[in-house]
Amino acid sequence: MLKQLGIVIGNDTKAGNIFEELFYNFMEIEYEKPSEYIKLFWDKYQAYPEGNSNLNGKMFEYILASLCIRENILPIYMSAKVAFVPNVVYDLMFYSAERGPICWSVKTSLRERYKQADLESIALKYVHRKALSYLITLHETEAKSVKVKIKTGDVIGLDDVVVATKPEFDNLVADLKKFKFEEPPTVKVIQSNQVVTNEKVSSLFPPA
Repeated sequence: MLKQLGIVIGNDTKAGNIFEELFYNFMEIEYEKPSEYIKLFWDKYQAYPEGNSNLNGKMFEYILASLCIRENILPIYMSAKVAFVPNVVYDLMFYSAERGPICWSVKTSLRERYKQADLESIALKYVHRKALSYLITLHETEAKSVKVKIKTGDVIGLDDVVVATKPEFDNLVADLKKFKFEEPPTVKVIQSNQVVTNEKVSSLFPPA
């Protein structure tokens, strides 16, 4: 299922297999708010005996991606690379007609990892000035600390850090649904109306 959706690549991924075992019917599970959906899924995964901390990040990404499918925030780009932003792979990304790229950096807990997310956001905005970048986490205390750093200017790339099980996440999803999402445009690296080509030169000055 996840492979067909484009969420995973390959047939045998531990996190993907666990997701499909636990949430094979994710399109049918009832919920009232996005934060409720995330909490329901995460709590069920945390109670799963074969889960482990090495899988937490991927499971969180898959749960968020499945929510976006339910909320019709599509298309989703996972493990995405952006033209002219070298050496960065973004966890979840969307492309809007209004703002261009919108990035979700996904971290179950933060510690010092918010710094990486901030640098990646700066790199994105250096190329796409109207882009939006959010850090999505499950750790409320750490999120509050990073929010303060955003307000004081110590973190300058991230637009916000959002706890996925809290009402602020519902607000984020509601705000995102106001955008028109689409496939990103094809980038032509060089554009000019004055192009000198071999064909043009040859037509005027045939080879001897």
